[in-house]
Amino acid sequence: MTSGGTLEDRLRRLEDRVEIDELIARYCLVMDNRDVDAIEALFTADVHVWSADGVMNSRGRQAAVDMFKGRFAVLGPSNHFTHDRIVEFDRADPDRATGLVLSHAEMQRKGQPMLAAIRYQDVYQRSDGRWRFRERGLSFMYYVPTAEYLDAFGPGLDRRMRAYEHAVPADWPEKLPTWQRYYQPEKKTES
Repeated sequence: MTSGGTLEDRLRRLEDRVEIDELIARYCLVMDNRDVDAIEALFTADVHVWSADGVMNSRGRQAAVDMFKGRFAVLGPSNHFTHDRIVEFDRADPDRATGLVLSHAEMQRKGQPMLAAIRYQDVYQRSDGRWRFRERGLSFMYYVPTAEYLDAFGPGLDRRMRAYEHAVPADWPEKLPTWQRYYQPEKKTES
C-alpha cells in the first residue's frame, strides 16, 4: 500500500479497501446461507468465475448464478471463512483492483463432511457505485473428507484433491513456480 496522493485520495483508498473486505465477507455469507437472490449483487455483468481444476467455469452474472445453484445441489451445510488478503489497486483505473484471499471451508458434499484450503484470485471492479467481483478464481491446497484430513498430509500428500470420484494432485503449492524452484534437485556439474 502506498502512502502517496492527497489525504482525500488516501481516505478513498481506505474506504475502498473496507468495501472490498466486506464484499469478500458477504460472498462467504451468501454462499453459506444459500441466498441465491443475493448472488447477482456480488458480481459485475461480465464476471468470470473459474477454478484451477476446470470444474467451475462461468462467464456472465446469470451463468455464475446458475453454476452456484448447481454446486449447492451437491453441498450440504458449509462454513467459508477468510484469513489474510492482499488487495492491490490499479494505478491507471481507480475503479479496479486485484486481490488474493487465503481461505478455508468446512462443508458437506454428497453427505460427507469435507475440509478445504482455498486461495481466491480476484479482480474487483467498481460498478454502479459498488465494488463487485469481476473475476473470481479458486485453487485448492486440499479438499478432503474430514476423516482423511491427517492422511492428506501423510502418504497421500500428492493426492490432496479428494472431492470427486478420484483423488488428484492439488493446485498448490507443488505447482507453483517458486515451490518448484526451491525443491528442484540441484544439478551437479562435473569439474
